[in-house]
Amino acid sequence: MSSAESLSLYGWLVVTWITAIPFGYGYHISVLNQLHSVLACKPSLVSNHLPTCFELNDFTFSVVTSVFNLGGLLGSAQANVIMEKFGRRGTARISAALTALGSAIMSFSGSVAILGLGRFLTGIGSGIGICLAPLYIAEIAPKSMASTLGVLTQLGIVLGIFLTQLLGVYFSSPDAGPNAWRFVLFFSFAVALLQVFVTGFMVESPRYLRSKSLRAGEEARTIERRLWGHGDDSAASPLLEPHDPEAHPTVPHGNFSALTASQVLFKTPADVRIPLFIVCCAMIGQQFSGINAVLYYSTDILSQALPELGKYVSLGITIVNVIMTFPPIFLIEKLGRKSLLFISVVGAIISLTILGVALNFAGAAASTGPTAWTTVSSVFIVFFVMSFATGLGPVPFVMISEVAPFYAVSALSTISLTLNWLSNFSVSLLFLPLRNALSGGAPGDPHHDPGKIGRVFWVFAVILTCVMSVVWRKWRV
Repeated sequence: MSSAESLSLYGWLVVTWITAIPFGYGYHISVLNQLHSVLACKPSLVSNHLPTCFELNDFTFSVVTSVFNLGGLLGSAQANVIMEKFGRRGTARISAALTALGSAIMSFSGSVAILGLGRFLTGIGSGIGICLAPLYIAEIAPKSMASTLGVLTQLGIVLGIFLTQLLGVYFSSPDAGPNAWRFVLFFSFAVALLQVFVTGFMVESPRYLRSKSLRAGEEARTIERRLWGHGDDSAASPLLEPHDPEAHPTVPHGNFSALTASQVLFKTPADVRIPLFIVCCAMIGQQFSGINAVLYYSTDILSQALPELGKYVSLGITIVNVIMTFPPIFLIEKLGRKSLLFISVVGAIISLTILGVALNFAGAAASTGPTAWTTVSSVFIVFFVMSFATGLGPVPFVMISEVAPFYAVSALSTISLTLNWLSNFSVSLLFLPLRNALSGGAPGDPHHDPGKIGRVFWVFAVILTCVMSVVWRKWRV
């Protein structure tokens, strides 16, 4: 691979810097999962000064968990405006600052309300950032590396999920101390604050500069030299030509100026309708696959079938999630986006169906101890995460910048990821109540039937089948 097709060391540092945003998003997706057992306690044990735990029932915990998605919904809805007004680099600073503030508030929260407020602010920061990161990466990536680097958004997410689960296993144990769980939240503050300071050393997207006509020629080419490894300004390279469509297409102006989200929604141009439709369906399918229900509540899901091992299986799930994010980096170009997505979706649907059956049988036999169905439950919840990570996780982020014209990418990113957050919010808020309704009541309720706890995953399998079949028919690649 020639230097014209690769990133410089500085370019990789920029990519690492922007990947810290999806890392923070993934971190906060799962941060309360392992901490649930130490966050919730009886009212008589709650103190007034930095309490060691809070009064949390299933519904209250669902609300605190899902308010992150409500903040993300608000952040994503405004991301297009923020990105166009403050630029990609300025937007990254805003996203990191909100995440740092929210994490600090959560770290020192003295009540459920304050904990929820901090989580809401981190959600806003993550909502803005998760719209920005894949777009920024696509705009600074050499053409030959665009899809490969696009997968890094998902890699950042799963690394965040893994680290919070790893820290949670230790800091939620009795040996760590009564308030040790606060360190898990403080760690996120430290990472986000570091990103705020480092932002001053990063560069603006050259494609964004061209789209705004801000010294589009020389400044953008200078940035490209730093990102793509051209230290010699006099070196002849097609990468430095201002109109090279292969490496860095120039963005047209006039009638093709960047669209706003409202223009796309209410005055949808003909060439944007199909891309808008398939990207939105892909984002809905991604969330209604049930992946975040597993990541938010895997400890709770498995505790009924695996009372002693639930949190360790949850950690194992995140390890598998990280490992299986690497194959798409190499497969996405060889197999193609559509094929990779199809393989992933089929695997996820099969896994969800068998997982539902296995959890039912494992739950029914839980009183007699672990059975073969307990093992099946563990295997297929891991297999589901493997299937998701292979394609359903990364491909929807990659496709945004590939299926739409550049002038609509920012708006489509905002719209589709807003819908992603709305779906995420719905799943996180309704998962436990839906599971309890389908199994006759919450655990401990006299009508609760542990032999029906897996039914909720059949709902996800049906929704995923319906939504992704639409994507499959409409997506032409």
